Amino acid sequence: MHDTGTGSTAPPSRRTVLTATAGLAAALALAPDPARAAEPDDRRLRALISRMTLEEKVGQLFVMRVYGHSATAPDQADIDANLAEIGVRTAAELIARYRVGGIIYFTWAHNTRTPHQIADLSNGIQRASLAQPRGLPVLIATDQEHGTVTRVGRPATLFPGAMAVGAGGSRADARTLGRISGAELRALGIRQAYAPDADVNVNPANPVIGVRSFGADPGAVAGLVAAEVRGCQESGVAATAKHFPGHGDTAVDSHYGFPVITHSRELWEKLDAVPFRAAVRAGIDAIMTAHIMVPALDASGDPATLSHPILTGILRGELGYDGVVVTDSLGMAGVRQKYGDARVPVLALKAGADQLLNPPSLDLAWNAVRAAVHTGELTEARLDESLLRILRLKAKLGLLDRPFVTGAEVDRTVGTPGHLRTADRIADRTTTLLANRAGLLPLSRRTHRRLLVVGADPASPSGTDGPPTTVLAAALSALGFTATALPTGTAPAPAVIDRAVAAAGDADAVVVGTYNVDAGSPQRTLVTRLAATGTPVVALALRNPYDVAHLPEATACLASYSWTDVELHAAARVLAGRVRPHGRLPVPVNQPDNPTQVLYPLGYGLSY
Repeated sequence: MHDTGTGSTAPPSRRTVLTATAGLAAALALAPDPARAAEPDDRRLRALISRMTLEEKVGQLFVMRVYGHSATAPDQADIDANLAEIGVRTAAELIARYRVGGIIYFTWAHNTRTPHQIADLSNGIQRASLAQPRGLPVLIATDQEHGTVTRVGRPATLFPGAMAVGAGGSRADARTLGRISGAELRALGIRQAYAPDADVNVNPANPVIGVRSFGADPGAVAGLVAAEVRGCQESGVAATAKHFPGHGDTAVDSHYGFPVITHSRELWEKLDAVPFRAAVRAGIDAIMTAHIMVPALDASGDPATLSHPILTGILRGELGYDGVVVTDSLGMAGVRQKYGDARVPVLALKAGADQLLNPPSLDLAWNAVRAAVHTGELTEARLDESLLRILRLKAKLGLLDRPFVTGAEVDRTVGTPGHLRTADRIADRTTTLLANRAGLLPLSRRTHRRLLVVGADPASPSGTDGPPTTVLAAALSALGFTATALPTGTAPAPAVIDRAVAAAGDADAVVVGTYNVDAGSPQRTLVTRLAATGTPVVALALRNPYDVAHLPEATACLASYSWTDVELHAAARVLAGRVRPHGRLPVPVNQPDNPTQVLYPLGYGLSY
């Protein structure tokens, strides 16, 4: 069967599966039952490694992006992108040339269109790899954090993001989220989730973590991280805690710069290390590194990804972790600034990493690692250490004896009514009510039937209906209100504000979706002008809950922590009184003009 990406997801024939895996199964002598698959035999795995060429070993260390919805027949634009960035036409050619051990799916790479297409792509990738001499199954991964970072969208089940789950505070919900999300990913042929985020977000100005974190309390974050890890791995998908040693107190985005964490060793132990220790205790399969400098842990000035004291000394030695270590993307500025792209993968392996994620030039990185073995800078034995960890994980996940998925698995698992209802129930426990002056909320259809919904329309996370003003207005209309959407953007111009103020005259209340408001934001002007009309104003923070500190004129303020459909619909139910607000702030909100003064403390939240 050819990988057409048509959505057919026809299961590979028994002959295809047996032919593709016969040599591998014989080499490993793995029993077909899951219990044996979960406890790989190191002796047999080492025997498999001993038969690999150096080039095959090097390839197994890389996890690479590739454009296209199909492993063999992507669209011409994706072929062109692959040729320009990787020098191959398709995923199948990528595997044949470099023998990569992993592939990462991205929405922007057109890997994740529909569930059946994703499953077809996964099967095509596995067929291409198993067809090679001594072929091994590929570990397919994606960033499925939910909330603002989501690669597999509707009709798959989308859950609230980490900070929303932190507001809900339920470890049972975190475990359920992990279990259902993991089951859906596995049905699509994706066996590794680059989640959960184990960073403790203590910096309101953090531009890259923020709501991707469960919160600011290390103990609470640790409990939710461990719960999600257990849920995900119960479904046979590897969880990946990130970003070690902790990315929660940065004001620089490591995609574009090189953050420095100034925490003392003592503070790191009490704050950043706590969720990672919990993840290790929970049996985490993988941990992702951070491209950050932490002088208290390594005074060399190297990013943690390239730090032997951090990855080997602390993570392996002190935390006792012996699972897979995967780098964050090697295309990010934080890891590229000090050393060239040819040095970075070699230094990452010397530091203790196992998987090298998404280098900007695979050819350069692959050849650099091979050359380092030839010169003796890296030994083949060092590569074998990482290969053993990677193969242990592939064996544990069942990839070595069941690498393919079927259309039937997709249909009975992905986006089922039961899963969707569970996501709604979890979301209903996350919306946080922070201010409710004059008891405005819940809104009454008798006194506040006509609603104007204005505000920011940030680009929707993958696979959601979007934009948020439209989704929120539709949700409120479905609940019996007459709601009109008027998008005003993240930086509304004076003429746009004037239009919103004029429209407010015909409304009984205005709902304003805010997005990362700061002291100089025109969104503040919008809320101030709307409040001056006398029409009640409800501010809903679509991302960071810190917005509320800048909106004292709003009659009521809530936080949804993201603008995915599941969270917007939950917020609408809270506004309408169908659900009482249950969320509690997982981070403190400080006074904007005096950051040492707490305005809303950790754990704060109102209800009806």
